[in-house]
Amino acid sequence: MTEAVLPPGAVIDDEGIWNQVLRRPGGSPRPALLLDRDGVIVIEVNYLHKVEDVRLEEGAAALIAAANARDIPVGVVTNQAGIGYGHYGWADFAAVQERILGDLAAEGAFVDAVFACPHHTKGKPPYQHPNHPARKPNPGMLERAGRRLNLDLSRSWIVGDRAGDLEAGRRAGLAGGIHVLTGHGAQKGERDGALALNTRTFLALGAPTLAEARPLIPLLG
Repeated sequence: MTEAVLPPGAVIDDEGIWNQVLRRPGGSPRPALLLDRDGVIVIEVNYLHKVEDVRLEEGAAALIAAANARDIPVGVVTNQAGIGYGHYGWADFAAVQERILGDLAAEGAFVDAVFACPHHTKGKPPYQHPNHPARKPNPGMLERAGRRLNLDLSRSWIVGDRAGDLEAGRRAGLAGGIHVLTGHGAQKGERDGALALNTRTFLALGAPTLAEARPLIPLLG
């Protein structure tokens, strides 16, 4: 997929990471809400790549709209090993993203940026990498969000269905994270692994769903 046919605001950078900035907040650095995609914003279907399989998780649009109403930037940070494995390509990812953005817009919600990492230790070249800095639980995508959106990561929060989502948040210096039980969240070890990340400087919390996560996020209080 060449840049000539990428959707508005999107580039694939020199490391093969999808960077799509739809709105760059002005002014001084501000805290943001960062969200995993599959199992958090949309229902997990394993390697989502068909537009017809896109379904928003209950409460996703409301959570994002609440951040929008407070002028809090919202960023999506998603591992996309399916691209690395060769199950689908960037064109499929772009089509799915456009559907997600459209479904959110229909419910009065929008995201400011989307970052996606295709690298995986079992990926096919050029996406085979033993531990790429952008693949969660590494913080590379979150750090990109910080630079591209002019964020104050130290006051930002992440929501994910994997312990690795919260670990990426801790490594990026975020204030905290919420683990939800949707998607892969109920799998053995995920909740315990997420809550074990709690430290003096990173608050790790759990909630069953996005609706119940919302009151736990200080940015939305």
